[in-house]
Amino acid sequence: MEKIQHTFITVRGLKFHVAELGTGSSVVLFLHGFPEIWYSWRHQMVAVADAGFRAIAPDYRGYGLSDTPPEPEKTTFADIVADLVAILDYLGVNKVFLVAKDFGVRPAFLFALFRPERVAGVITLGIPYIPPEPSKYHESLPEGFYISRWREPGRAEADFGRFDAKTVVRTIYILFSRSEIPIAAENQEVMDLADASTPLPPWFSEEDLATYGALYEKSGFKTALRVPYRSFDEDFGVTDPIVKVPALLIMGCKDYVFKFPGMEQYIKSGKVKEFVPDLDIKYLPEGTHFVQEQSPELVNELIIDFLKSHI
Repeated sequence: MEKIQHTFITVRGLKFHVAELGTGSSVVLFLHGFPEIWYSWRHQMVAVADAGFRAIAPDYRGYGLSDTPPEPEKTTFADIVADLVAILDYLGVNKVFLVAKDFGVRPAFLFALFRPERVAGVITLGIPYIPPEPSKYHESLPEGFYISRWREPGRAEADFGRFDAKTVVRTIYILFSRSEIPIAAENQEVMDLADASTPLPPWFSEEDLATYGALYEKSGFKTALRVPYRSFDEDFGVTDPIVKVPALLIMGCKDYVFKFPGMEQYIKSGKVKEFVPDLDIKYLPEGTHFVQEQSPELVNELIIDFLKSHI
């Protein structure tokens, strides 16, 4: 991992941190989720570079080592997509494979919808393509549903603010690696669903946690709470929601996302393929929401097979 190069480029008025590895002509752009940053792709970057591809993993605006925008509370998914296009333009990259995790799936597919000529294929982990429309999961889940809590202005800020950034990331990694949706009781906060005695997942080291903790200590959580959690109702003006590029969905069978109302049926019935006709789906029996860190060898093999079959 020490071979990964780190650069800073300025586009759209902000300085972005970009991690890069490899010199291949085919480029793979990695899009992180929350509570992640470029580092969550450390295993995949090395693997795709060794397979002959160029790996690029930016930190979004307000995340990791990238600049926080002057008004983070106004950040949108559209900003994230525009930033990605500007970064690729700056680097002289015309076409990419997109590999996205968690909420990074939304900008990945928006990119594919609006700029299909620049996308060779899309690989997503943990979340399938869902046509851009207001989220309704909170309507059929209890009030303590973590997304409902984090969408509420000030609620997560107060909850997170009781702890340092490292502890917040630690707790969220523990909660998100379980197979149940994090739901707090009425008189409980989300951060109270795990405590200091709860062990980290075995595939997530104290060194990994320290890396994430230091980066979120730098960036804070203002932008992260805005995008994704307070931007799910954003209107993108999508008139044709059909994805017309090849795609691969990698799901861990123990991922809590399967517990979202209707999600398992949407994926396993093939309904998702009505919107992504050229979609292949792979399941990892022991996989959680963090399959790329939990089982990097399996995920790397699936990613590289897809890339090589769509060059």
